[in-house]
Amino acid sequence: MGALAEVVALTGGAVLTREGDPAPYVFNITSGSLRVYKLLPDGRRQITGFLFAGDFLGLAIEEFYVFSAEAMEPTTVCRFRKVPFRALVESSPPLEHTLLHRTSHELAAAQNQMLLLGRKTAIERLASFLLDLPGHDPARPTAPGHVRLPMKRGEIADYLGLTIETVSRILTRMKAQGMISMPSQSELIVERPELLRAYAAGEV
Repeated sequence: MGALAEVVALTGGAVLTREGDPAPYVFNITSGSLRVYKLLPDGRRQITGFLFAGDFLGLAIEEFYVFSAEAMEPTTVCRFRKVPFRALVESSPPLEHTLLHRTSHELAAAQNQMLLLGRKTAIERLASFLLDLPGHDPARPTAPGHVRLPMKRGEIADYLGLTIETVSRILTRMKAQGMISMPSQSELIVERPELLRAYAAGEV
């Protein structure tokens, strides 16, 4: 697969794809992270996901990208042209199985996101997000309870369907309750995981 790949290095904030542009490529993230979003007709942004090393982007058969993707930090991706990439997948059952597994995982994540936005309260949304995030970035394991936050507060708000003021207020509340500590803007430590899980489950 390496012979088909072109390595692309992105700086933080650099654009990888724009919604509506022709979609000739499939991307595999090898390091760093991306935010994926759509723009609403009124100009507002809805972040639909955060991608990390090991994730693929652009697997859909659409002729144009239906999303925009930008690097949240220095990021490296492997870029493949769709036609030879599909030929490779069809000739490699293990790779086909891996991509099918990832597609199923993405579908489950999309369903969970619908539940998150449709049924959960603001604090339940943020608690669920903090608990789930480390599992999406397994290539960079952290100490138990540590959560990397390469995204900004406003991006978390966009993803969870909240305002940045609400996200900041809930984080302050979580710190006051001893649930979390924040050594820096890009790192969070879960100090009381049982209480955070209870909030995520709507038991508090």
